[in-house]
Amino acid sequence: MVANTFDGNSVFEEDYLYFYETLLTPERTQHEVDLICRLLDLQAGMSILDLACGHGRIANQLAARGYHVTGLDATAFFLEKANQDAVSNGVKVEYLQGDMRSLPFSDRFNCIINCFTAFGYFDDNENRSVLTQAYRALKVGGKLLLDIQNFSRVLQEFTPELITECQGNYMLARTRYDALTNRTHTERIIIRDGQVRRGEYFVRNFTFPEIRDWLLQTGFSEVEGYGYDGEPFAVDSRRMIVVASK
Repeated sequence: MVANTFDGNSVFEEDYLYFYETLLTPERTQHEVDLICRLLDLQAGMSILDLACGHGRIANQLAARGYHVTGLDATAFFLEKANQDAVSNGVKVEYLQGDMRSLPFSDRFNCIINCFTAFGYFDDNENRSVLTQAYRALKVGGKLLLDIQNFSRVLQEFTPELITECQGNYMLARTRYDALTNRTHTERIIIRDGQVRRGEYFVRNFTFPEIRDWLLQTGFSEVEGYGYDGEPFAVDSRRMIVVASK
């Protein structure tokens, strides 16, 4: 198993939503939106880019609170679902299909968010370019929030094989850790309705000092780290929430 590219077409599709539905609960979304609003000190009328917005789970809730929200993602299926949910909930979000390594924005947003480990899908030069693009898209004084895995927790709780069951269907994730690249490589096997589908992907992991230094090198003036509940980041934090100020 060697995943040298992030195969988004085989990973981000209907199976993804089917198996993650029990994890991405309305309660979790509410908690995360509350935390985003608090850590970014969001004010009425602010413009927000949800970078790699997926199916609009966060973006639509932020729009419901009155913010001007744009969502960008590479996956057409997710954007269609996001738009449908926005219409159903009576909220307005500008959804765009695009590549986070090449954003069509400059000095436009008060805040940019990137949630649920949607950073680290490329080689290091391209991962850095994502940060550069985000920096360029922010207004002066704007903030970038990254919600990524806490690498120390990844190692502490590392599971080479994980099986998720949903209504008699199964998702098998076989994962290995490459210490030379600090990536977790995963082969995902879906067994659903008598069909078998496979996909491979990797995620680049970061310690807080490393991602802080990357952001400072990009041009951000200040970088802070928090845990999943907004507490100061620690070795046992459930997630790593990074907030960088331009």
